[in-house]
Amino acid sequence: MEQDEVGRFGELFRRFLEQVVHVEPADPGRAGLVERLEQHLGADPADLPLVQETYLPFEHATIQVAIDAITGREEPGGAELIGVGGGQAEHHSFSDMLQLGRHHGMFTVGPPQWTSVAVSVDAEMACVSLGIYLVSDGDDRLAVMLRAGSEHTMTSASIDVVSADVATSRAWLARLRAERTERNLLRGQVLSFGANPFEAGTGPVTFHRRPELSRADVVLPASVLDRVDRQVAGIARHRERLRREGRHLKRGVLLYGPPGTGKTHSVRWLTGRLRDFTVVLLTGNGIGAMSTACALARTLQPALIVLEDVDLVAHDRAFSPNGSNPLLFTVLDEMDGLAADSDVAFLLTTNRVDLLEPALAQRPGRVDLAVEVPLPDGAARRALLALYGRGIDVSDEQAAAFVDRSAGAPASFVKEAARRASLLAAEGGDDHTTGAHLLVAVAELVEAQDSLTGHSLGGPGDGEEPAPELEHGGEAGPGWFAYGARPAMYRSHLTYGG
Repeated sequence: MEQDEVGRFGELFRRFLEQVVHVEPADPGRAGLVERLEQHLGADPADLPLVQETYLPFEHATIQVAIDAITGREEPGGAELIGVGGGQAEHHSFSDMLQLGRHHGMFTVGPPQWTSVAVSVDAEMACVSLGIYLVSDGDDRLAVMLRAGSEHTMTSASIDVVSADVATSRAWLARLRAERTERNLLRGQVLSFGANPFEAGTGPVTFHRRPELSRADVVLPASVLDRVDRQVAGIARHRERLRREGRHLKRGVLLYGPPGTGKTHSVRWLTGRLRDFTVVLLTGNGIGAMSTACALARTLQPALIVLEDVDLVAHDRAFSPNGSNPLLFTVLDEMDGLAADSDVAFLLTTNRVDLLEPALAQRPGRVDLAVEVPLPDGAARRALLALYGRGIDVSDEQAAAFVDRSAGAPASFVKEAARRASLLAAEGGDDHTTGAHLLVAVAELVEAQDSLTGHSLGGPGDGEEPAPELEHGGEAGPGWFAYGARPAMYRSHLTYGG
């Protein structure tokens, strides 16, 4: 085929496509979108440069507040806000709208679209999900489109700015970023991340109430909580002096010990104490949001990043295929990447400190303090009974029997025994829960867990001889409390931090 024939074919094909996609405005009585933007901008918007900046879903409300502040929408007479009508606008980018509107008459001026966005545990605010702000900034004229991401259209949340030159648009976006930092609605909140439902990355956040726990609600040796409090909250209390003397502020604390001993409870207590901290909880699928959490923490410091069961992502590379562990590298890089004067604390928990990657666990600057959260001794179990057994009529003899029969048990066992005692009393039609119900509950729990442990370890089953009792830090207890039989597992080779 000759070159001129190729050219003629291309021209005919272009005209064919124009005829196919040409659509009349959905509402001829309404002003065309491009014409309205041209009136505001003083030039054809389809010929002007467009600058786009994407944002994560959890930033939507903060961006709304920042845009309202910049555009004067907080006061009467601020920037005009218009919407896009016709042509399924949510399926098209701003650039596509301008081109289709100019060449094919698509899209009119319509009402903006709104959505409700959570901003705390109990509050929501209305945010623009698709709308265009007609901004006048001195002699500059800008059209700013704010749109939320959509699972159905596979579009990202974005801010698109059209103006006469790129420098003007970039300067406006830089101003917006500064306002976002200043007015960030996540500051001082307790939150966790969810997965993005329609693309890779971080999705919406879940807000949590800040726990209200007193020191009496945490039954642990005073030395444990005192050291954790000094390392996390103490550094925050004296941040100005430490900075003045050239000391770094970023820090990492590791809580380790058997399941159920109170690591998560200690985290909740500390979260309640740090009233001015932004707290980011990374658990489950949210663990993959480590980079996002650190970026947010840098912006909203003072901040606390909680990574529970860190052994799930930071296990020793010796146990990984080819020595690789991408999530571990992310954790290490983010902890190293924070500036020394960043008031950001990492609080890590694990049941299996022996599995942790030494590059994380044995390096001050990443983990500066490692604290064992031990199984409760007899005095602690009695204190736990007083805490969790409120409302149960327990005699001194019954309390002593409970303490004896729960040797080697974690704190969570005491809490569950108290609940089961109340259930037994209710099921039996008794008006009050007593120590007798509590001791029955303990016997049931121990029997059930002994059977489970026997099967899982290949020991005797029902009707066979029970497993021998094991030693737990000087106390004899039932075989179920197998973690107490392996105390060395939780005694780290970490020697720094007291």
